Amino acid sequence: MDLIRQIENEQITKEVPSFSTGDTVQVHYRIIEGSRERVQVFEGTVIKVQGEGVRQTFTVRRLSYGVGVERTFLVHSPRIAKLVVTRRGKTRRAKLFYIRDRQGKAAKVKERTNY
Repeated sequence: MDLIRQIENEQITKEVPSFSTGDTVQVHYRIIEGSRERVQVFEGTVIKVQGEGVRQTFTVRRLSYGVGVERTFLVHSPRIAKLVVTRRGKTRRAKLFYIRDRQGKAAKVKERTNY
């Protein structure tokens, strides 16, 4: 077990900003298309953070042409070029699954003013 933990600790990236559920983030994700590599930005609200250590994941939800799109990312993935927190959200629960049923202003998360 110690060997597995040692290998996992080598994979952890140090430059991860602190974020939580309800925050609006921009995930700059590297995409490989054939021989080319490009960075695609996925911006949305974090609705779930789970796991710990190298296995920690977070799910981001956004509206794309009126359709809700959710994508799950590994926090310590080498494919994530940059993670930017654009807005801090004020929430009272750990998982915001109720946002899936809401539209428009009802789906908004209040902004946290004190950090």
